Amino acid sequence: MSSDEKQITVSFILEVIGRPPEHLVETLKKLISQIREEKGIKIIQDKVNEPVLMKDQKDFYTDFAEIELEIDSVLNLILLMFKYMPAHIEIIHPDEIKLKHNDLNLALNELIRRLHGYDEIARIIQAEKAILEKKLKAVLEQKGESEKQPESKPKKANSKQKNN
Repeated sequence: MSSDEKQITVSFILEVIGRPPEHLVETLKKLISQIREEKGIKIIQDKVNEPVLMKDQKDFYTDFAEIELEIDSVLNLILLMFKYMPAHIEIIHPDEIKLKHNDLNLALNELIRRLHGYDEIARIIQAEKAILEKKLKAVLEQKGESEKQPESKPKKANSKQKNN
């Protein structure tokens, strides 16, 4: 296999949502610039589209960039996917990708490592959410009790005043 045949040509679509619309264009250009600096990656062409106001949303926009890349390995393709999380990916060339088992092992182990990292983050967030829910419930119960107490005390004070 020649070095040209090892290159993987890929089309990525990166999508962003937010406001103001100028920020979306700026963000996509920054992401493209970061991809340009990645080792083993060459940008063939890129196009940032104009932001569009989202349907049923007030002042929220969506924008996307189309990027055609040459990537030197399947491992770099997988790393790029995890790092930039494209909305869509299409392998343009080659029609078939032949892998040595060691290259596939590296790619799969990197995938597993990343998934374990995301799973750990999700578990931490779930635990923190449970703690926050308990604290919020306690605060709301305490607030509810404090609101009930002042209501009953003034009524007693008013009844004493009427009697006097």
